[in-house]
Amino acid sequence: MAYTTINTQIFSNTVEGVTAQFQRLGTDQKLGLLWVAYTELGKSLTIAAPGAARLQFAQGLLEQFKAMSYPEQMQAMRDIANKANTPISRSYGVLTKNTKLAVWYILAELMVEGAVIPVPEYYQLDKDARQVLNSLTRLEFNQQITVMRNIVVDMGIDPLL
Repeated sequence: MAYTTINTQIFSNTVEGVTAQFQRLGTDQKLGLLWVAYTELGKSLTIAAPGAARLQFAQGLLEQFKAMSYPEQMQAMRDIANKANTPISRSYGVLTKNTKLAVWYILAELMVEGAVIPVPEYYQLDKDARQVLNSLTRLEFNQQITVMRNIVVDMGIDPLL
């Protein structure tokens, strides 16, 4: 039993471990964690996201989000996270890794602005999502970016595959 606990603790401090922890979360937990990660980890993630992305390829997707009602925006985010076979999930799925990372950064900014459904002020991560966030914050910067990239790349549907 002690070996399992130690082994799990070591694994949770790796890119693969934190990515696996994230994948075990429910859809809304994942979306909440993305929001909190971008707001709590702040500028360190935001510097890496847009700088390496080809944002012109994401503009249409982001405009689609802005044109939706709040409930439609929430459903679209859930569809992307769940890999649902929807037009918006397919539009997201064809983006590059770095562009996907940037899309979530921009969505977080649009949420703050109110152009995309905002997270309620009272929102707090549940215990499992908080544990993933804690594991993420213990990683080095490059590892944090890799985890975030792993997370967002595994969302949406690439219709070309």
